[in-house]
Amino acid sequence: MFNTKINLLSGNIVKSLLVFAVPMFLSNIFQQLYNTADIVIVGYYLGEASLAAIGACAVIFELLIGFAMGVGGGFGIVVARSYGADDQDLLKRSVAGAVVIGLLLTLFISVAASVFMMPILKLINIPEYIIDEAYSYISILIAFAVVLFSYNLSAGLLRAIGNSTMPLIFLVISSLLNIGLDILFITQFKMGVRGAAAATVAAQGISALLCLIYIYKKCPILIPQKKHFRNNASLYKELAAQGFSMGFMYSIVTLGSVTLQRAINGLGYLVIAGHIAARKLNSFCMMPIPTIAVALSTFVSQNKGANQLNRIRKAVRYGNFIAVIWGTFISVVLLFFSGVLIKLLSGSNESVVIENGTRYLMINSPFYMILGMLLNFRHALQGIGKKIVPVISSIMELAGKIIFAFFLVPILGYFAVIICEPIIWCIMFIQLLYSFYTNPYIRGKSIE
Repeated sequence: MFNTKINLLSGNIVKSLLVFAVPMFLSNIFQQLYNTADIVIVGYYLGEASLAAIGACAVIFELLIGFAMGVGGGFGIVVARSYGADDQDLLKRSVAGAVVIGLLLTLFISVAASVFMMPILKLINIPEYIIDEAYSYISILIAFAVVLFSYNLSAGLLRAIGNSTMPLIFLVISSLLNIGLDILFITQFKMGVRGAAAATVAAQGISALLCLIYIYKKCPILIPQKKHFRNNASLYKELAAQGFSMGFMYSIVTLGSVTLQRAINGLGYLVIAGHIAARKLNSFCMMPIPTIAVALSTFVSQNKGANQLNRIRKAVRYGNFIAVIWGTFISVVLLFFSGVLIKLLSGSNESVVIENGTRYLMINSPFYMILGMLLNFRHALQGIGKKIVPVISSIMELAGKIIFAFFLVPILGYFAVIICEPIIWCIMFIQLLYSFYTNPYIRGKSIE
C-alpha cells in the first residue's frame, strides 16, 4: 500500500508542498469536470439557450455552496493546527464540532435557498425565455446541497492531516460516473438540464460515501467518539470564527460574481454563452493557482501548530514563485489557442460567442500571477489564524464588481466585464502583501 499522507512539518518545503498540492490540483480538475461535462453535453445536445440557462444561474449555486465549502475549509484549518500540535483529543473534538456546525449550516442553506430561489433568479436579471430551465437545474442542486457538502468536508478533513491523495481517487471515480450519467439522463431519459443536475448529485454522493468509508477504516484519528461531541464553547467559537471567516470570504467573492453576472445577463444569451465558456476555460487555466494557495493554508496551519515560523515564510515565498511561473506559461498558451478552445468548449460557431470569449481570456490571463500571489497571502493569513484581513480583501472585490456592474458595464458593455477582475486583483494584491509582511507573527515579534 502506497503512502497517502504527506509530512508537511519537516523535510524539503517545495517538495512536500508540491507533492501535497498535485493530488489537490488533479482533484480540482475532476471537480471542474462536473460542471464542464454539464456545459459541454448540454451545449451540444440541448443548444445555446439551455447552455445559457445553466451558466446564468451557476453563480448562485457557487455562492451558496461556496459558503459551505469555505466554512469547511475554515474547519480544516483548525483541525490541521491541532494535528500540527500533536493534540489528538483536540483534533477529534474539532472534527466533531465541524460535523455538527457544518451539517446544520448546510441544511439551513438548502431550505432557505429553495424557498427564495425563483425571486433570486429574477433579481439577477435572467431572461424570461431561459429562467424556467435555470430554475429546474439549480433547484435540484440546492435541494441536495448536503450531499455536495459531505464530500468536501470529508476531503477537507483528510487533507488537514496531510492526505490529499485519497480524495482525488474517489473524485476520479465519481467524475467519470458523472459524465456517463450526464449522457444517459440527457440523451436517453430526455430529462433536459434536470438530468445534468441529477447526474452531479448522484456522482458526488458516491464520492462522499467512498470518503466516509475510507476515514472509518483507515483514519481513526479523524473519528470522534461520543464524548468529543460535548459542547466546548471556546472550541466551537474558534471553529465558527475560522469557518465563517473563510465562508464569508468565499461567498463575498462569489456575490461579486453574481452582481457582475446580473449585468452580463442583460447583454443577450450569445454574450452569456461566450462568457460562460470563457469562465469555464479560465477556471481550468487558473486551477494550479488556487490549488497552491489552499495547500498553503494547510501547510501554514500545521506549521503554526508546531510553531515553525521559518517554514511558513519560505513556503509562501515558494508559492509566489510558482504562481509567477504558471501565470507566464498559461498566458503564452492562451495567446495561441484561446479561440479554438472557446469554440470546442461552447459547441458554438457564433462569432459573438467565440470573439468575446477569446477577448476575455487574452486580457485576463497576463494577470494570473497577480491573482496567484494574492491568494497565497490570503490563505496564509487564514492559516495563521487571521480572520478579518481576508474578509476585508473579499469586501474590496465585491465593491469593485458592484461599481463595474452598475456604472461601467452599461457604458462599456462586455469590455467592462473583461477588465473588471484584473484591476481588482491588482488592488487586492497590494492590500494583502502589506497585511502579510506587517503581521507581527510573520515578522517574528510575537507568538500567538
